Amino acid sequence: MSRIESVFQELKRSGRKALVPYVTAGYPHPSVTLPLMHAMVEAGADVIELGVPFSDPMADGPVIQRAGELALKHGVGLVHVLDMVAQFRKHNAATPIVLMGYANPVEAMGRDAFASAAATAGVDGVIVVDYPPEECAEFASLLRSKSLDLIFLLAPTSTDERVAQVASLASGYIYYVSLKGITGASNLDLTDVAANIKRIRSKTNLPVGVGFGIRDGVTARAICDLADAAIIGTRIIQEIDVAGPGEIPTRIGGFLKGIRAAMDGVTP
Repeated sequence: MSRIESVFQELKRSGRKALVPYVTAGYPHPSVTLPLMHAMVEAGADVIELGVPFSDPMADGPVIQRAGELALKHGVGLVHVLDMVAQFRKHNAATPIVLMGYANPVEAMGRDAFASAAATAGVDGVIVVDYPPEECAEFASLLRSKSLDLIFLLAPTSTDERVAQVASLASGYIYYVSLKGITGASNLDLTDVAANIKRIRSKTNLPVGVGFGIRDGVTARAICDLADAAIIGTRIIQEIDVAGPGEIPTRIGGFLKGIRAAMDGVTP
């Protein structure tokens, strides 16, 4: 059983939902990433999505794009991100880490080499935004052979055929993009989210996490009444942006503690 599957099963047994924060590796500086990851776990994160900086992130809004650009200026690439995961694993063997990024760095490294390096580093899952499911059967099999989950994005515009394709290949969880557009958008339509999660669940028993548009405890709680996980990215980058020097892990930890409390229905 993978770490991701184990976490979701334990949460289900306890009647709780997964808190999945996203952060761009190397932003605002490579030295911040590890302390930030540990702070997020201490604050209640169940899975961490770690963004791999890329020069042309088509699905990311301006906030995450800017974070990736600065990380690239610091020289952070896929090899450095894998090293960060390996360093994280020296102190945390339990929290699943999912790499989120684009095909180019994976292809540049080579799929076989990437799968082996990711498994060795302690990665648990991979989201490659621009790998279509029609072309992923071999890659999904390769990752499974290394005990890695391949996680796909589905959107409000995904056809029933696309949902079925993803359901046949995906493992770990499915990432439902709650909005049409890019990360950081707003105007969350819960009725639409509920209908599409029902449609996805008719094709798979995998957990469904929802991202894009979750910005606070209220929206996270509302999503958790419908889905298995709340995924938060842009708002975390924005909180990093307003943190003072040396305050980032503490500030993000405090922010996530509030989200965790709202998701669990308790007063922080």
